[in-house]
Formats: sequence, C-alpha cells, structure tokens
Amino acid sequence: MNQEVLNVMKERRSCRSYKPEQISDQALQAVLEAGTWAPTGMGKQSPIIVAVQDPDTVAALSKMNAKIMGVDFDPFYGAPTVLVVLADKSAPTYLQDGCCVMDNLLNAAEAVGLGSCWIHRAKEEFESEEGKALLAKWGVQGDYEGIGHCVLGYWNGEKPAPAPRKDNYVYYVK
Repeated sequence: MNQEVLNVMKERRSCRSYKPEQISDQALQAVLEAGTWAPTGMGKQSPIIVAVQDPDTVAALSKMNAKIMGVDFDPFYGAPTVLVVLADKSAPTYLQDGCCVMDNLLNAAEAVGLGSCWIHRAKEEFESEEGKALLAKWGVQGDYEGIGHCVLGYWNGEKPAPAPRKDNYVYYVK
C-alpha cells in the first residue's frame, strides 16, 4: 500500500488565497505530467491542457469567468497559474476524461506543495466568441469543450481543516 499517495489525497484542500509569486517551472512540469497520465476512456486521451501564466491572459480569463458567474471579484483568487482543461467532444467519454485530468492536476499540486482549486465555467467561457478567439490564438483546433480551470499557486495562509466525512458515504455489497 502506498500510504504517501493516500495521504496526498486526504490532505488536499481547495486554496482560495494565493501568494502573487509565480510557481516554479519544476512544479508546473510535475503537475502537467500528472495530468497527462490521467485515465481516459479506451486510452483515447481526449483532453488537452493549456498552461496559462501570462498575467494579462490570466486576468482576461478571470474577467470572463467572473462575468459568467455574475460576480465582481477574481474567481481565480489571485492564482498566478491557470491550467485550462478542454476535451475533444468526439470522444464519448470526453467529460469524464477531462474530470480525471482535473483530479490528477489537483492531487499532483498537493504532492509538490502547491495550492490548487477547481474553478468551473470553462464550458461557458470557451463556447463564447471571446473564448473561441483565445483557442484560435493558442493554436487549439478541433471541437473542444471546456471542462475546468485548475488554478495553481503558493498558499497565502494556512490550509483549512477538512470537513468531517458524511455518514453513509460508502455502502457495501458483498
């Protein structure tokens, strides 16, 4: 049994306050590699990951996301890196594939000492004309759907305590 991996999964929390400093290239590469090893339906690897560290692009994505959410604050919580996960809609398991990538990214971030959070609304962002223009600018071609944003950075403050696990989380059929 690999207790270290299980501990990473137990200790991971959503980070909602980041230091402004950019993450190291080494940490970024480790997280991205973990994302590429996520399970996908029939091994088709329908997702792609766009790593965004350009401050102007991060700000533009944040603004788009906030508009969809209907809020007047940064939904990325000041994270300096945004990993956009998209998946090819021609794969019947594209949504599940993209979710597996997101999960690997989040757990890998914890393993390398980063804070992370899954931010929704990527679907709506990249269905918009502004989102489609960004994909074209980035050279992303194909029929992709936004699955989520994995925001990354160094924790600004302490991790919150975990919520207790609910009763009846697991049912056994033997």
